[in-house]
Amino acid sequence: MRAWKAARNALKCVLETVSGERVIIVCDDEKAEVGKAFADGAIASGLWIRLITLETSEEFRKEVPKHLLEVLSAQKPALYINLLRGIREETPFRIKLIQLETRYKRSRLGHCPGVTLEMLTDGALALTVEEHKRMQDFARILMEKLSKTVSVEVTSPSGTDLLFSTEERPFFTDTILDWKEMKWMNLPTGEVIVAPVEDSLEGTLICNMAIGGIGPLKKPVELTVKNGIVEETRSKNEAVLRKVNNTLETDNWAKVVGEFAFGINPKARFTEEFLEAEKILGTIHIAFGNNTDMPGGRNPSKNHMDFLISKPTVKVTKKSGETITVLNNGKFQIR
Repeated sequence: MRAWKAARNALKCVLETVSGERVIIVCDDEKAEVGKAFADGAIASGLWIRLITLETSEEFRKEVPKHLLEVLSAQKPALYINLLRGIREETPFRIKLIQLETRYKRSRLGHCPGVTLEMLTDGALALTVEEHKRMQDFARILMEKLSKTVSVEVTSPSGTDLLFSTEERPFFTDTILDWKEMKWMNLPTGEVIVAPVEDSLEGTLICNMAIGGIGPLKKPVELTVKNGIVEETRSKNEAVLRKVNNTLETDNWAKVVGEFAFGINPKARFTEEFLEAEKILGTIHIAFGNNTDMPGGRNPSKNHMDFLISKPTVKVTKKSGETITVLNNGKFQIR
């Protein structure tokens, strides 16, 4: 697919743009090709654009650059698009940027940490209008099946065995814009998500695929979780383990569970960029850290780290006491 067409389709189907609206595109210099694709897609949609390019270096950003702060203070466009590198060390910077862009709940946001041109041409963003609609329809069906869920059990062949509460925490999707909550959205889309009750996660998590901000794993990472908090981490890859532990020590909330999500994008590939890998159909991921932008979320951490698991079996228990299997060994049980 032509990259600009994929960008146009995402703008139309996910962010529901209307001709004449204004969009600010915040783009790292190393993502210039992606920035051009989104700019061309926005122009083809009849949008007024401003493209802001951020210089990157070997030093990690911690704060929002002054000139960007001035723009965010002076202008309130209909939507923002963030096309940024997805490195782990800049997660706190990206969280601050999101909070500034969405603080008035007036601007929609497509947030793309680690986006690549290949996602637009061959991957999870290379969706036609009809493919976007089919994925949105599947998300609606899945959310209906998950309604009134109070607890979730997750197991996997690699050894994951977890239980957590979602009581009073509704599932939502990143594939459909919520005009009431104005929740920002990742591009590419492809998740059905919930914020677990923060002190409820119990058990063992074996991450055997990839970690947000780190990428694909050669050796699994094991987390022991009690009362929602990571108590112990283990891996034979010491370099990866150091990065995980460093992130989990960002602040007092970084070890506390923040997210559980199903991947539902049939075009998502297992790539270096977690932004796409976490959307793979039939996977799940669990994150620790910030979730204050999710319904019911109470975790204010300055960081957020995701752990991707393959071939999960997911059983949910409803308020009525009924238990149903949603995923069986990575296959959705949706009819």
